Amino acid sequence: MSSIFQRIAEELSIREQQVDAAVGLLDEGATVPFISRYRKEVTGGLDDTQMRTLEERLRYLRELEDRREAILKSIAEQDKLTPSLENDIRAADTKTRLEDLYLPYKPKRRTKGQIAIEAGLEPLAEALLADPSLDPEAEAANYLNPEHKIDDIKAALDGAKYILMEKFSEDADLLRKLRDFLQREATLSSRVASGKETDNSQEVQKFRDYFEHDEPLKSTPSHRALAMFRGRNEGVLTIAITLGEQEPGTTHPCEVMVAEHWDIRDTGRAADKWLAEVVRWAWRVKLLTHLETDLLGELRDRAEEDAIKVFASNLKDLLLAAPAGQKATIGLDPGLRTGVKVAVVDATGKVLDHCAIFPTAPQHRIAEAEQVLAKLCAKHAVNLIAIGNGTASRETEKFVKDMLQKHPELDVKPVMVNESGASVYSASEFAAREFPDLDVTIRGAISIARRLQDPLAELVKIDPKSIGVGQYQHDVSQTQLARSLDAVVEDCVNAVGVEVNTASAALLARVSGLNASLASNIVEFRDKNGAFTSREQLKSVTRFGAKTFEQAAGFLRVTGGDNPLDASAVHPESYQVVTSIAERNQREIKGLIGDSAFLGNVKAQDYVTEQFGLPTITDILKELDKPGRDPRPEFRTAEFKEGVDTIKDLEPGMILEGTVTNVTNFGAFVDIGVHQDGLVHISALSNTFVKDPREVVKAGDIVKIKVMEVDVERKRIGLSMRLDDTPGEKTGTGDKPRRNTGQKSAKNQRPAQEPMGSMGALLQQAMKKGR
Repeated sequence: MSSIFQRIAEELSIREQQVDAAVGLLDEGATVPFISRYRKEVTGGLDDTQMRTLEERLRYLRELEDRREAILKSIAEQDKLTPSLENDIRAADTKTRLEDLYLPYKPKRRTKGQIAIEAGLEPLAEALLADPSLDPEAEAANYLNPEHKIDDIKAALDGAKYILMEKFSEDADLLRKLRDFLQREATLSSRVASGKETDNSQEVQKFRDYFEHDEPLKSTPSHRALAMFRGRNEGVLTIAITLGEQEPGTTHPCEVMVAEHWDIRDTGRAADKWLAEVVRWAWRVKLLTHLETDLLGELRDRAEEDAIKVFASNLKDLLLAAPAGQKATIGLDPGLRTGVKVAVVDATGKVLDHCAIFPTAPQHRIAEAEQVLAKLCAKHAVNLIAIGNGTASRETEKFVKDMLQKHPELDVKPVMVNESGASVYSASEFAAREFPDLDVTIRGAISIARRLQDPLAELVKIDPKSIGVGQYQHDVSQTQLARSLDAVVEDCVNAVGVEVNTASAALLARVSGLNASLASNIVEFRDKNGAFTSREQLKSVTRFGAKTFEQAAGFLRVTGGDNPLDASAVHPESYQVVTSIAERNQREIKGLIGDSAFLGNVKAQDYVTEQFGLPTITDILKELDKPGRDPRPEFRTAEFKEGVDTIKDLEPGMILEGTVTNVTNFGAFVDIGVHQDGLVHISALSNTFVKDPREVVKAGDIVKIKVMEVDVERKRIGLSMRLDDTPGEKTGTGDKPRRNTGQKSAKNQRPAQEPMGSMGALLQQAMKKGR
């Protein structure tokens, strides 16, 4: 365990004592938000990002240790565990290295090499390897064994060859050398699968940039790797690891490495040619297949990890998007044939009214719809109208704006809202429990209205994978994805804090220390006994024990309760610190809150005790200054251009405003109000070099863009945030794939150096919403 702590400490550049303390808290059941917020003295100030990384590495290294012990046990049971092998296994620092060492001892089906050993041919193989001056045929004649079907010299030499091939392919040090070499020097080659060359279907053509594609394995970005893997899974592409085309008569570099590792040289000795043939067969039949599978697996793992990070980053930005606040809101779920579904919610999100109107095609009942909507706005003193951005959204937006122009007395602001995942929520079990008597379409309108009021509170009701901000999210490990996204949701909810008297069970379930069952118990208690008046009252909730209270209380807010500190992020365990500050300065606790002038003069070190250190006191003073502060930005919306409603209305050179919906490693997608997001390629995000798009933009940002290129047929829009760019001119090579002109086999193709052309280069990797 000490070695695990030491390794994590080195990786995170922190002290081993910090790791020890953090792991101790995690093992006791403490959550990451609780530890990073309320146990800074214990961990030496590790923040939530460091704690999440520590937690993930701890999981991996513990799995590694478990696998190490299982391997040692297996080899020991075979009576083959030598001190040297045990040392190598205990020193293995990755799962790959561990499995390489275990390979010769791993139980497997009977191989040709094992059959040859059973036939007594191992001494022949070892003799020829140890002394190449021996004549292979003369030596083989001594090992004929008709009982084991070794009837002639060829059969004996073939058996010896199989034995050495397995020996060569199961040497852990050789595997490491070859793997490291290929990781540095190999090329990832993608080709169109046989029979798909002339298939013009959309399912095939979406992969056409990878029909003849080569690039260095070591620098293949995650989005291109995942695109190629998807193409292979769908039977459109083949993928191979190559080292370029070999000149006739030359030996493959990896064959040379195998020969050098086993000190095999052609100096004209009797067995040299036979050993060279063994090396060639070992590489082509055993090692190449094994290493290609491993390297592609590692590439996929890296790509998945990267894609999950992209998804998690986008999800965090979306969850922490600015809330419009507690304002009466109408939610509109646009539609054509079925009309526009309308739901009115009050400032707390309570449903007040609902109906359907038909202002759009084919019914065009505009006057009637205007009358209904205006009446609802006046009746419920509505401040905002949230319009879902799906089908008929721009038509609905135009209708709403026209209605509001006719009724300026209403003073209502229309806002376009990203409705991704609303339909998933509408049909969910949670929505059915929340609104059992309402149609699913009305539930969707309610969700859209509430999402404008408080994105975090509403989005937690939806499976994060359904929100639509991922990069190839369906192609990655769903277990790892779910774990990562759950961590993001937990961190966001606890960073903002939760009002216990208004929060839904779904939101409460994400609070540190709580789960779905406890959240339901809180809501049930609230419904039965009325609003909570103190945090202390939470202890009366069924199964809300001392440990749960410790983990959750600091993140739960009770506004307007008996104790003003209950509405802050000050943990109840630290109330005595505030009491001490108030008493020492002869002040009321309520009077301390928000008094910046006074709090600025309080010296934190004067209140440090054995129980409460300087970090805790400093945090308490900051919280008293701005109690319950919301880390989310101020609310603002994009203004879509009038008359630009569909992709056909776009023209190169237009300057528009839009909302960033998704950020990937190759750029950002922006909603400009035409039902199809446009792509700002990474090379067009800024006039300076951008390594990571998230350095410039994040999901939810309002940005100004220029339309650079429009492909109506393929529904692709090229955008630039460099407003001085000229449409038609290249904006930079950026992250473009490389292509070849010849159509040689993937196994022999050399990597090309020419970049591909404009629209395809920028947009081929583009994802549709919700991919």
